Amino acid sequence: MPMSPRDYTWLFTQGSTFSYESGTTGVIHIADGGQLDLPTGHLVACDPFVYLGSGDIEPFTVTVAPGRYRVEAAVATLTRPDEPADARPHRRVAAARLVIREEPTVTWELALLPGQDPAELKDDEFFGYGVDAGTGCFYDAAAEQSFPETEEEEGPLWDAFENSDWSEGPHLVTSTRTGHTLAAFTSGWGDGLYPTWVGRTATGEVACFVTDFFVAPDPS
Repeated sequence: MPMSPRDYTWLFTQGSTFSYESGTTGVIHIADGGQLDLPTGHLVACDPFVYLGSGDIEPFTVTVAPGRYRVEAAVATLTRPDEPADARPHRRVAAARLVIREEPTVTWELALLPGQDPAELKDDEFFGYGVDAGTGCFYDAAAEQSFPETEEEEGPLWDAFENSDWSEGPHLVTSTRTGHTLAAFTSGWGDGLYPTWVGRTATGEVACFVTDFFVAPDPS
């Protein structure tokens, strides 16, 4: 069967803890990323430094009502008991979430692009987006061409990361050309392939989108 969703309620609970076999432990805190504008309700998730503006990434097939929605990240602070505290804590974005409704999520499904069929997936396989520059993001499809300076390593997206010493985010950036917004964040351990899940309420409405960066193991 395809990969199953994890316990994202636990992952997005302030103070959740986990540990690795190596002895490293992690504590989750929830980082606020502000309100993302979705003028069309067609959501895109990708590595913005590689794919933003390329036209190669389509929005998910699941859409939501146009509006402004809260972005947040589950950020893990990692420590080892045998090492002294670092002046700059070791933090990794475990997952990023776009909250559509402030209601409990009761079911999860993979967020799909046009033409993707979960029935084609083998055991533990998933559809996801590729990361080649250590970052992920959410934005509305209408913002696809709003950040052309990114390709030249300029503009508000680069400024957000550079001015924060490449902190994990989320960073909400606004296009100076169109006013469209984009929410970007570092992608867990870096490059890879990461799934986005659609959470639904008990009545089947979209509650959230969650991209999992595979930092935190399932709670024991």
